[in-house]
Amino acid sequence: MRKNTRKSGAKAAPAHQAERIDVLAELAALKAMTVPELQEKWQAIFGERAPNASRGNLELRLGYRIQELAHGGMRRETRRTLDALADEVMSGKLGGMVADPRKPAPGTKLVREWGGEEHMVTVLADGFEWQGRGFRSLSAAVRAITGAHWNGWRFFGLDQTGGAR
Repeated sequence: MRKNTRKSGAKAAPAHQAERIDVLAELAALKAMTVPELQEKWQAIFGERAPNASRGNLELRLGYRIQELAHGGMRRETRRTLDALADEVMSGKLGGMVADPRKPAPGTKLVREWGGEEHMVTVLADGFEWQGRGFRSLSAAVRAITGAHWNGWRFFGLDQTGGAR
């Protein structure tokens, strides 16, 4: 698990400070500020120069920080979950947290008639197989079957949890 290296000092504001922050007024004021004003606000809130001059980025990050100061930051459990998720994505070994909940168990055979033929796709632990060819996504397998871009889950009639509709 990675250690949080956040520089902003994202501690929850004391209750008396949270009452003093008018979050809606602060957020509305961000929209009216120029980019140099947003950069000044950044300096005041974070105690360092703004990392860039992107208006959208400055507004989003300042808005989040204002709310964080008023209401507190993420809970420790949420931070741990996000760190574990990031580690999984960075390692490239998806499956623990990132696994698609719609994906049926490995070994499941998905069958659909298309173009007068019955097509069977086998669910693998790390993808899908059709006619001996491996695919990283169900949509890629369906593209090979149909020659067109389809949502693979819809093509096989799967609902959000992996069961047939």
